[in-house]
Amino acid sequence: MPARQSACCFTGHRPSKLPWDDNEDDPRCLDLKRRLWDAVTTAYECGYRHFLCGMAMGCDLYACECAQRLRQLHSDVTVEAAIPCPSQPDAWPGAQKERYRRLVAACDFETMVSAAYSSSCMQRRDRYMVDHASMLIAMFDGSAGGTRYTIEYAMNRGLDVVDLPILPRKENP
Repeated sequence: MPARQSACCFTGHRPSKLPWDDNEDDPRCLDLKRRLWDAVTTAYECGYRHFLCGMAMGCDLYACECAQRLRQLHSDVTVEAAIPCPSQPDAWPGAQKERYRRLVAACDFETMVSAAYSSSCMQRRDRYMVDHASMLIAMFDGSAGGTRYTIEYAMNRGLDVVDLPILPRKENP
């Protein structure tokens, strides 16, 4: 496995917490993907060569696609799918399941964190990524949940955290 000091991991929200849901043509999603690309290329320029992706729908898959795009430009880049459990994509819509399978198959490494689903396997996956990286790129709206947990864990572990803010969904009056 690549050295922790040259590894970068990601965290971010699933579509249900994103203001654009699963509409990736929304200008806010396209803007986030541009900022993510800028952050990943900057990480590369700073010496990061290994990218760990948690493979959940939404921001994790955006990050994996971005890291794999970077690898097409730089042969020294590796991408790792950090998978919480074998059943992760089982309940997903067909197109997302196919996207997941295609991305996992294209990764250089695949790490299955838990042999079966449990209430803690997502957090185990997040801790695994943070424990094997020195930078975290976070796509975050400030709300409670797994993304906040991962950011706090990374900060406690001394990782550099790059914040790519997502404006929270506006509630209807």
